[in-house]
Amino acid sequence: MSEGKKLHQYIAAVSICIGSLAAGTILGWTSNITDELKAGKLNDLDMDDTELGWTGSCMNLGAMIMCFPIGWIADWLGRKPTVLLTIIPFTIGWVLITFAQHVAMVYVGRVLVGVGGGSFSVIAPLYTSEIAQTEIRGTLGTFFQLFITIGILYSGVFGYALPMMVFNFACLIVPLVFGVVFFFQPESPVWDLKKGRNVNAEKNFKKLRGEEYDASGEVAAILKEIEEDKQRQNFWVAMKTKASKRATLICFSLMFFQQFSGINAVMFYSKEIFIDAGSSLPTPWCVIIIGVVQVIATLFAAWAMDKAGRKVLLMASGGGMSFSSFLLGLFFSLKNHEVLDKDGIENIGFLPILSLVIFIIAFSVGLGPIPWLASSEIFSPDIKAKCSSAAATFNWFLAFLVTKFYLDLADAMGNDMTFYIFTVISAIEVFFVLFFVPETKNKSFAEIQAEIGG
Repeated sequence: MSEGKKLHQYIAAVSICIGSLAAGTILGWTSNITDELKAGKLNDLDMDDTELGWTGSCMNLGAMIMCFPIGWIADWLGRKPTVLLTIIPFTIGWVLITFAQHVAMVYVGRVLVGVGGGSFSVIAPLYTSEIAQTEIRGTLGTFFQLFITIGILYSGVFGYALPMMVFNFACLIVPLVFGVVFFFQPESPVWDLKKGRNVNAEKNFKKLRGEEYDASGEVAAILKEIEEDKQRQNFWVAMKTKASKRATLICFSLMFFQQFSGINAVMFYSKEIFIDAGSSLPTPWCVIIIGVVQVIATLFAAWAMDKAGRKVLLMASGGGMSFSSFLLGLFFSLKNHEVLDKDGIENIGFLPILSLVIFIIAFSVGLGPIPWLASSEIFSPDIKAKCSSAAATFNWFLAFLVTKFYLDLADAMGNDMTFYIFTVISAIEVFFVLFFVPETKNKSFAEIQAEIGG
């Protein structure tokens, strides 16, 4: 099997992940405009805290609703046309939000853009894993989370710098740019082979690896795996294998640890943490600083993924998040229970900001990108799209729960106790990864399946 050039693989991965950037703008849309929304800057619609809560969280519902069927659609229609169709809900959703005359229109618009964003959480990791050579699969697999963070930063910056109407149009233009750029990229060769389109697969391999690339070896390996999958007859038979059961446990557990690590709580409290620490920076700048830290840390993860490996990064991520969650909980305990006086709290004002930065970096290098990568790496080809969809649906459902009900939990237990809970969950993640998660760095899909299946 010849080496193959990698530039076009990077271009294709970046192209599809512009759609992930569009999903990031949805996640970050409210980050720097909550005061404006309360003040009625969106078409004179005055929103209270309850309406803001639903505005922030209902996009998770749209993503959750779409994640499950998108796997079937991608298997039937193809990866490329499936993601190009997401431009429709993206566009309609942003138009409804931009010209909303009632809060209900904002809700519907947020659900629709969530449909588009949720689709990318399945198809972008799936597509990048199927086009990538083994030695760069991990790096390309982090692009989804990287572009999500860039999208969140995009919303933070332009939400602060632009008027509301212009900001919404700036968000709308991202999926349109994606459509233009990705239109010229090839279909996944793996999907072509699953559909018996061997000639198309070889052509697309040459587009991705270079005209001199001999795809016969790679095609033969994939066809062998597909043939083995067919012998299991159907999806439910395939799910009964040891490899499928273990892959499902690993992927769903990593999605659970990602969402219940406290990332949404930390992001929610980020402004308060800066204020408690005595920062003189305007709160919109705090949001932007956090966004910059996320992007830089995720860039590091993209570089380290195929060097350090997935397992090491996941364990370091869980350990760093557990440590920083404990420090945040300790700070809030000292502050809320008045263990220290005002001067004492000011003296440790560096602690919450330091904890916040450690937490964001730790999340971004491991638990942020790797759960999405894992779902595209460890499932066999015959169940990958459907199981990745189910794992993504589970992820968005947990995101909805955390986003919608975290404040209720914090009010009932105290924000310090919630961070102590996150400390324990992140610590458990370290041991789960140590004992149950295989290292997939520099391994082919067949090698990964053999290891998972014992």
